[in-house]
Amino acid sequence: MNTPADVVQAQLDAYNAHDVAALVAIYADKAQQFQHPDVLLAEGSAQIAARFTNRFAASRPQARLLNRIACGKLVIDHEIVTSVTDQGATEQELVATYEVIDGRIARAWFSFA
Repeated sequence: MNTPADVVQAQLDAYNAHDVAALVAIYADKAQQFQHPDVLLAEGSAQIAARFTNRFAASRPQARLLNRIACGKLVIDHEIVTSVTDQGATEQELVATYEVIDGRIARAWFSFA
């Protein structure tokens, strides 16, 4: 059985591989992504796929995990995401909170520094 932390690690691995199909499979069909606390970024598989597709087309992001806290169905990651474009590299610090239900991410909240 995969723990919520295992599910979130699979999500991080798929993100760094830029594997949209794997990412969509990790998220629940009606999953929601928010900019913390309540700005809806994407809802459902099609919007989440489009969001990742656009993100990967705009740059080649790589997320580096700094710390992870797992408590029940919640997993909180502190990350640095490095994005590379033709203009150079940038880094963005963020905290991502994932709610994992039935082995898939049901909701995610992103807080940017």
